Amino acid sequence: MTPCADISHWNSRLKALADEFDVPGASLAFSHQRGETLACASGVLNRSTALPASVDSLFQIGSITKVWTATQLMLLIEQGQLDLDTPVVSVLPEFRVRDAQATRTVTVRHLLTHTSGIDGDLFVDTGRGGDCLQRYVEACAELGQLFAPGSGQSYCNAGFVIAGRIVERLTGLGWDAALKAQIIEPLGLTHTCTLPEEALRFATALGHGDNGAPVDTWGLPRSIGPAGLVCARASDVVAFGRAHLTPGALLANPQTLRTPQVKVPNPHVDAEQWGLGWGLTTWDGQQVAFHGGDTIGQHAMLWVLPATDTVVALLTNGGRTFEFQHAVASELFQDLAGVSVSAPLAPPTQPVVVNTARFAGVYERAGSRITATVRAGALRLCTEPTGALEGLAPSREFTLTAVDEHTFLARHDEESLWDAVVFETASDGTDFLHYSGRATPKVR
Repeated sequence: MTPCADISHWNSRLKALADEFDVPGASLAFSHQRGETLACASGVLNRSTALPASVDSLFQIGSITKVWTATQLMLLIEQGQLDLDTPVVSVLPEFRVRDAQATRTVTVRHLLTHTSGIDGDLFVDTGRGGDCLQRYVEACAELGQLFAPGSGQSYCNAGFVIAGRIVERLTGLGWDAALKAQIIEPLGLTHTCTLPEEALRFATALGHGDNGAPVDTWGLPRSIGPAGLVCARASDVVAFGRAHLTPGALLANPQTLRTPQVKVPNPHVDAEQWGLGWGLTTWDGQQVAFHGGDTIGQHAMLWVLPATDTVVALLTNGGRTFEFQHAVASELFQDLAGVSVSAPLAPPTQPVVVNTARFAGVYERAGSRITATVRAGALRLCTEPTGALEGLAPSREFTLTAVDEHTFLARHDEESLWDAVVFETASDGTDFLHYSGRATPKVR
């Protein structure tokens, strides 16, 4: 047994890395070559109460939920109730967005691959009732388009809430109940839920902000459920990931969800391509299917490596999480499966001279305004949450370092890892800034 396959090693190693990156609490589980799922935890669930995290503690897994919702739809597709190219309006005649052509042509495939073009960071609270998704879909009538369906790719939360509403219409169940019937109960997941009153049955993590203090708000509105409201222990998340390597565990052909569907405009940090629900990349020539999840001060990752039969879930409630995730993954995958995680981005050894003035301006979409300015020849970005997201995330400023004529690196002063920003002019002449998975159009 390699050191990293020994859970006693990770009991101490997880704590050491969590301390290094100021992570209040973390839960790790992994399974390799169909062996036993091993799990460990470190730190506390809430710095105010100092309740220790355990392997049975629940964390919010955020947008990893989207893979669960994609799986629900694929189960219905395998049953013949619809197909990937079914227009949304044929199942939900009440569905509307602001653009009439998009309303008619958005399909299930568009929703699951983030290619609908819907300006979809809509975090509206439509109440706690069983009609919350119905009311959310009604609110989508005010959403604009970033691009025509199928002509681009931009991460879209609204698309997965709409997908959840399709699940409700076809199953006759509320989304939470359908998730239990389709996935949670068949897989025997005893520590997985979606509602706060269910999470209260367990020791449950609270998020922590950039200042390291507990946040004031525990979770997102119920209406965001299919896009990001699953709470689970790490070993349950691994069991879900393993079902995607096992035909018949849930789906007859789970590989369908890992089949590349579209290239990502900014492939330099996370996904190079998108499947159905899954982000896809490669490490050491091996396909990696993965998804991350960020809620209010909580951050989670699920990685699935089909070729080495390896599944890893890492759940946290704050701290320098991206650096922490990279450190854990780099050690664990190398020693467990002999796979090297791709090296983090770094600036070129020789400076690249770019005419940055052409990128200056204001880029805006639902929930975010990004202002690009040139100072002393350097391109600088200011990101500001807007609308319902205002106050839930901080504004940030950073100077960009050019990699080539369209690609730049960004890093906050307190972080060691670089992020990527890509500028693109689409075929229709629209200028876009690709950052954080989203396509943000230039408005002035």
